Amino acid sequence: MSRPDMLNPFFTSLRSFKGVGPRLNSILDRLFMAGESGGAQAVDLLMHMPERAIDRRKQVNIAQAEIGEICTLKLHIDRHIPAPRGRRSIPHRIEAHDESGEISLIFFGNNGGWVERMAPVGEIRHVSGEVAIFNGKKQIVHPDYVVEEDKFSTMPLVEPIYPLTHGLSHKVLNQLSKRIVETIPDLDEWIDNKRIKANNWPSFKKAMELVHNPENPDDLSVTGPARMRLAYDEYLAGQLTLQLIRSQMVVEKGIARQIDGDLSEKLLANLPYELTGGQKTAIDEIEQDLKSGDRMARLLQGDVGSGKTIVALMAMVSCAQSGAQSALMAPTELLANQHFATLKPLCDSIGLNVVLVTGKMRAAARREALEKITSGDADIIVGTHALFQTDISFFDLGLSVVDEQHRFGVHQRLALSKKGQKSDLLVMTATPIPRTLILTHFGDMAISLLQEKPAGRQPIDTAALPFSSYGRVVQRLKNRIVDDDAQAYWVCPLVEESELVELVSAIDRHGELAKEFGNRVGLIHGRMKPAQKQQIMQDFINGELSVLVATTVIEVGVDVPNATIMIIEHAERFGLSQLHQLRGRVGRGAKSSSCLLMYKEPLGEIAAARLDILKETEDGFKIAEQDLKLRGSGDLLGTRQSGMPGYRLVIPDVHQHLLEIAHNDARDILQNNPGLTGPHGEALRNMLYIFRRDLAIELIRSG
Repeated sequence: MSRPDMLNPFFTSLRSFKGVGPRLNSILDRLFMAGESGGAQAVDLLMHMPERAIDRRKQVNIAQAEIGEICTLKLHIDRHIPAPRGRRSIPHRIEAHDESGEISLIFFGNNGGWVERMAPVGEIRHVSGEVAIFNGKKQIVHPDYVVEEDKFSTMPLVEPIYPLTHGLSHKVLNQLSKRIVETIPDLDEWIDNKRIKANNWPSFKKAMELVHNPENPDDLSVTGPARMRLAYDEYLAGQLTLQLIRSQMVVEKGIARQIDGDLSEKLLANLPYELTGGQKTAIDEIEQDLKSGDRMARLLQGDVGSGKTIVALMAMVSCAQSGAQSALMAPTELLANQHFATLKPLCDSIGLNVVLVTGKMRAAARREALEKITSGDADIIVGTHALFQTDISFFDLGLSVVDEQHRFGVHQRLALSKKGQKSDLLVMTATPIPRTLILTHFGDMAISLLQEKPAGRQPIDTAALPFSSYGRVVQRLKNRIVDDDAQAYWVCPLVEESELVELVSAIDRHGELAKEFGNRVGLIHGRMKPAQKQQIMQDFINGELSVLVATTVIEVGVDVPNATIMIIEHAERFGLSQLHQLRGRVGRGAKSSSCLLMYKEPLGEIAAARLDILKETEDGFKIAEQDLKLRGSGDLLGTRQSGMPGYRLVIPDVHQHLLEIAHNDARDILQNNPGLTGPHGEALRNMLYIFRRDLAIELIRSG
């Protein structure tokens, strides 16, 4: 069953709307990160919420217009005073009046005479903008609107202000969003009538109208009825999806695995260290899940360096003892290679066969790996998302281990678990996630926590310095490299210098540091080819490089025990959890380690609070809670970039109370109507389509 035709207006390409040419279309694709998904659609703009509104309802005469206020005036155009030829710094001035006084309208860059055509002498124009004063006379510099008398109704008296991208104006986005809102149908209600009445919520269409075409600024307030209703809708769509996934995995009975044999004991005996209490508990919990007849869906949460990989390996060894295969999926080729390098010697020592599958393998090596997977010769398969491509057929996939779940969409997670009959799922994350976020992003997964660091891990000395200390930092780094043979990461927030953001890019910083360290400094960033990244990382691991300049590509999982210094440039631009993840790249060996947070002055209040928290604690859970308070959940998990169930209408600090309500409502809905049938079920399906939760609808059908 395909999407109902009545929903087509939501999925119309923005390119088909009047005024959207190729250039604007590519800007909108960039804004909505829709280039790879076939281009931006109407629903993308509907879900793009205004930040605030400009109120142009103050219609007064010139005498009543107050300095610094936005006013809308009805003016008679008296004369134009163009800038002298070749004097671009002098503006074009229009003199105008009404019955109460005179005012100037100021325009810079009147190329081609567009100002004269917009406001001919002798005509009446409605003008809206901020009133200023210059040499004792009122003026408006670059009015926002200058419209003819008979077109006054086209001027938005309450104008939504949206987050923009380079090359896009509020005016263009406003006009387009109004056109789109006019096209959307009035759909059957999916929210329970009692809840609608108790909260005084408008219909979905009316809520969209109020937000994108407000009659007063309160209409788009984040605490107003329209935004509250839309936030609840988004939470409800997310919760229905997660609970359907969960129920699908639980409904399909798992296999009660017979975990016999001594491989687990052999592996423990071969480890050069004692497991922590948390690791032992997590291993026991996973073994109980594997032995039970239900499918496992467990989240293994462990702070940076808490030893999640060995817990996952123990789970995969248990699975191998039951005769089934395991797959470990990592978010990047770099991390997949590293996991393989860590696991292979341990697996070799107990006679298990581990193979690596990535997208960039040579054809012959890939063919050999696939044959081992299909025949069952491979016990453990490590790879990237390449693991769930159609040409990979498992002999008997019993366990899927997904590392850094927030880097994968729900679609990918399901695609991998569908590769095995009734396979179990273990999800690992080094982002310590507060309870509310687990509910938001993972549904009701069982949770294992690793809160201790393995023995031998050193505390990390963390300090913050202004960027003016750059010269001193480089000198100290030189000393450490010469005296202690130290290795350092130097992290920058951008790959290339951007005109829009004054941040030092990784490429530029690499060039600067190469003057000091020559060929002992390397560069790694996300735009490089995987083979290049792998080679540079290997050079760093081998000690051939002393300094590795990097973007946040090294944030997750990279393990170089000899690297003891982490320098993060423009630390004020990173979120707390991201800084904590980056800091966790050092302190992984026996030597003491340090992390230096370099910031640009002046430091804002929130940025200063972030850096203080980081200096005070290495406890990832405390840091995550603080980060949630300071930033909200979307950024915490990197959902802005990741295609996870990130939220676009929800503002966690404001709408958090709606999450529990939506969670409980979703549970009740699925208990009473698991197939989402009948008129109410159809309305809920419409909601799932609109919020792009098509996956949930596939699950209802298959269920």
